[in-house]
Amino acid sequence: MESIEKEIKKCKRCELWKTRTNPVVGEGTLSARLLFVGEAPGYYEDLEGRPFVGKAGKVLDELLESAGLQRNEVYIANVLKCRPPDNRNPATDEIRACTSYLDAQLEIIKPEVIATLGNFSLSYIFDKFGLKKDKISKMHGKEFNVSTIPGIKKIIPLYHPAVVTYNPKMKEVLVEDFKALAKYF
Repeated sequence: MESIEKEIKKCKRCELWKTRTNPVVGEGTLSARLLFVGEAPGYYEDLEGRPFVGKAGKVLDELLESAGLQRNEVYIANVLKCRPPDNRNPATDEIRACTSYLDAQLEIIKPEVIATLGNFSLSYIFDKFGLKKDKISKMHGKEFNVSTIPGIKKIIPLYHPAVVTYNPKMKEVLVEDFKALAKYF
């Protein structure tokens, strides 16, 4: 993982390197059975160089706790490693330029379960594994199986934790989805 981290820190594959403070490689145990894939770093993640440390990160920590999981037992990564200015959505060329890093992380960690957080990670991971996508409102919390060389992986789409900061009622939905995750661990 060190070589990937070094590569990300000097990356200039897209224009985001010009506006970032710190790239956000990812965080957690390399032996994680569960890997979360978010969209892109936000303001606080860019400042600290760590994933999910802002408001959405606090929600994620609560959700992990509700499922009996700890941050140090999982791995958390993003589709993009650098923050898009003003927290705008990732651009297609940025996703294309950056996802080889996520692919390398998946190869190293070999998680049994990949939990996508939000639409951009759902879209990338489902395309990568050749799965048919639908609206996240129809797919969240459901299990999708894919065969890979290391074995069968489960992919579970989830709402992004930031949804709770805009709509507090969504927390119940996320708590239920995270409890479904817990059955694997």
